[in-house]
Order: sequence, then C-alpha cells, then structure tokens
Amino acid sequence: MTGSVPAPAESRTSSDDEAIGWLASGRRVIETEIAGMKALRAALGHDLGDAFAATIRRLRSIRGRVVVTGVGKSGHIGGKIAATLASTGTPAFFVHAAEASHGDLGMITEEDAVIALSWSGESAELASIISYAKRFSVPLIAFTSRADSALGRASDISLTLPTAAEACPHGLAPTTSTLLMLALGDALAIALLEARGFTPNDFRVFHPGGKLGASLQLARDIMHTGDRLPLAPLGARMSEAILIMTQKGFGCLGVVDGTGRLAGIVTDGDLRRHLSDNLLARSVDEVMSRRPRAIAPETLAASALEMLNASSITALFVVEGERPVGILHLHDLLRRGAA
Repeated sequence: MTGSVPAPAESRTSSDDEAIGWLASGRRVIETEIAGMKALRAALGHDLGDAFAATIRRLRSIRGRVVVTGVGKSGHIGGKIAATLASTGTPAFFVHAAEASHGDLGMITEEDAVIALSWSGESAELASIISYAKRFSVPLIAFTSRADSALGRASDISLTLPTAAEACPHGLAPTTSTLLMLALGDALAIALLEARGFTPNDFRVFHPGGKLGASLQLARDIMHTGDRLPLAPLGARMSEAILIMTQKGFGCLGVVDGTGRLAGIVTDGDLRRHLSDNLLARSVDEVMSRRPRAIAPETLAASALEMLNASSITALFVVEGERPVGILHLHDLLRRGAA
C-alpha cells in the first residue's frame, strides 16, 4: 500500500492536525506554482512569444558562448540554465554578477551573448555586467518580471515573465518566480536544441558518464560480433541448432538464408513448444519464428532496452541490410549500466 487509512476524527492527536496543516500548505504551494506556470504558458502565446523567438534567433547566430548571470536565488537558477544549455549543444557558462566586477568580466567576449536574471530587474550587482555588455555591444537578454526596470530597459531583448504570486505566504521567499525562470530557461535550451538539429548522438558526446551515458551508447558499441554470433542456415537440423545455441549462450539462434539475410530465429521458447515433436530430427525451418525482431547498429542502448522489455525477450540481432552483424543481450546492457 502507498498510504494508510486516516484515524477517525475523534481519535486524532494534535500531531495529526499538524500533519493535515502541513499537507494543506504543500498543496497550496503546488497550486500557486501551477497557476504561475499556466500564466507563463499563456504569455508565450502573446508578447513573450515574440521575444522568445527573437532570443532563439540571436543565440543561434552568435559565434561565442552564452554567459548566464544573476545573484541570489536567480543566480542559482542561472547556473542550472547555463548547465542545461551547455549539455544540449549551446556552449554556455555562469558568471556570478557580484564577481563580474572583480575580474570575471574578462570571461565575456564580443562574440558572446549575456542572459541576465533578475525578477525585479533592479539588482545592483548587475550594473557592472550591464555596463560592460553595452560598452562592447555584447547582446544582453533579460529574464525579468518588469520590462521597465533598469535591466529591462538596458536589454536588447526582454523576456518579461508574467506577474505571479510567490508560494511563500509572506510573498517574500522566491518560489514561483524562480520556477518560472527555470522553466523559461529549459524552454530556451530545448528550442535551441531543436533549432540546431542536436541529435541523440550529439547528446552522447556531452554525457559519457553514468546511467545516462550508458543509455546513450549505440548497439554497435556493445554488440557481440564474428564467431560469437549464434547462426545456422536454413535447412539445418535442430540437433545442430541446439548445439550452437548451447555453445554461444545467448538463448537463441539466428537462421539465415542463402544470401546471409536473417530469415528467422529459434528461441528457448520455440524449443519448449516443439519438445514433444521429435525435435532433434526436425529442421530449423519448421521450428523458427519468422520475422524476428532486430535493430540497426546505430540504435541507442536505451531504445534497445525498451524493445527488449516491450517484447519480453532477452536478445536482439543487430542487422545491416537484413544481414546479422551482431547480437545484443540484456545482460550486456546491465553490465554497461544502461538498464
């Protein structure tokens, strides 16, 4: 069970009442932030949408990097936005606005673009980086809730976020505001990814480690090849086929025609279904399953795993021009950390 039956009202303790209050508070936070996200979605259908498209055009055209800056909670969000941009094909890094005037302005070149985050648009720490951007004609893009703020007026493009209530009951702690900035940053990163034609193979270059890196490996990087392939020709006796299956250890056998194309597959399940039919004397043609599932060498490990799970099988042949060039087993994906 994922929960428990609530105690009768008359037997509830003060701690039960406290818990009810905490849950109500949590729901109010989520509901407030959902309302903010709905307002952001609506804004993208109006004036914010024009600024968003202009930002994509500008960032796609620069020769340098995207420099994201901010202070406080906006700074933390800016760091995440920079990391997301960098990992999805848009070179980017974060510069803390307070450090900019102490030497970090030297990180910004005339070929870059600056994204500055400030909900109020009046963060004093941004002054030096705004001045620097204007002096050297570095494109300045604002994330702010006030187009008429110092940041909004100084920017080349102002992504003006909709007015939204903070989830904090005092309206002080940045909650909804930082969520909207984060969501808008994600939207920019993914739109740029699509505009650049960034592929899973490109993504794999930037994510070689961990489970994500493993899932982005290709079948050709993992598959068994050459003498490891369990193959037999059409017409072969099942006595020979079972011997090959046992030797290779993949729990299946690929059956190829005279041109080397994969014509069928014999699995452990096929053996069990024909066990009482004088199995050893029969040919693989009579036992095999036709139109076996197969993948291309460029298939992502994650996609191969999805196919294995969806079909409740443990191995896939890898084919080129319908000819088997490798075999991939579920255990291979487990060892590589993709499963």
